[in-house]
Amino acid sequence: MKYRRLTNEELQKLEKKFIQFLVANTITAADWELIKKKDANQALKLVDIFSEQMFEATMKKVEFLKFKEAKDIKVFRCTEQNMTLMGLTVSENTPVDFTQGIDLQEVMKHTEGISIYKQEKKYKLNREQEVFKLIESGCQISDGHLFDILEKLYSS
Repeated sequence: MKYRRLTNEELQKLEKKFIQFLVANTITAADWELIKKKDANQALKLVDIFSEQMFEATMKKVEFLKFKEAKDIKVFRCTEQNMTLMGLTVSENTPVDFTQGIDLQEVMKHTEGISIYKQEKKYKLNREQEVFKLIESGCQISDGHLFDILEKLYSS
């Protein structure tokens, strides 16, 4: 599989879309119940196909991601061709913990212990798979606001 099978909880949240998927594949509710009872492998294959479609569609929409640790925050812009990372690290003795929220005005008071960095890279896998790997490793989908702020700080 390119991604992974949706969990039961995720499937429940996507129940309406899953029903639409079944209907689009000419599988009625009665057919689905029969498949689940008589051919569990076929049922799992259908869930796998649906999972792939949902993850692919979701990953295509993702433009920004963020990852926070106590002394480091990373934000990513995921364009079609490459990924740009903007990061902000504070020294261990700086009284800032990004996992407790981000107050950039407070962070900027500690200019000696701050490092802002930027990196760009081309995708090794396809774009959607790399975005998925980042999310699976703890990144969260973001609106890009923090990325823009860090990019301005880096440029100045």
